Amino acid sequence: MQHSTVQGHLVMNLVVSPELSFSIVADLAYEPGDPYAVRFTFHPPGDAPVTWVFARELLLDGLGEPSGEGDVHIHPVGGEPAEVRIVLHSPGGDAVLHASAAPLIAFLARTDRLVPMGQEIIGRELDARLADILRGCENAG
Repeated sequence: MQHSTVQGHLVMNLVVSPELSFSIVADLAYEPGDPYAVRFTFHPPGDAPVTWVFARELLLDGLGEPSGEGDVHIHPVGGEPAEVRIVLHSPGGDAVLHASAAPLIAFLARTDRLVPMGQEIIGRELDARLADILRGCENAG
């Protein structure tokens, strides 16, 4: 079983208005135990950290084209994937964040090395089957 996690650190711009934005730190996390999800923990100045969880595939898709339904929308800014916009909808309001695409691409590449895209179920089933086998060996011995 793999117990590794992938972590990243990213400085994003929280867009308050067309004229005003400020930097915000986000910690990124990916765990093989939840292979479809990525976690963004935002550290707004003066407030408690806020964690959003959304699909790893949504993040990947949003780097190349507008993606997302519901609470999370991600799309590239401009023609090249140099920058990405993430829009988060919540009952308390919306947050618009801009980030460089390069660290997100690097983060996703590291998650793909840990659990390749499209093989999330295979890995989980294999881990569960291996755990069953090991439990059987412990009970037999």
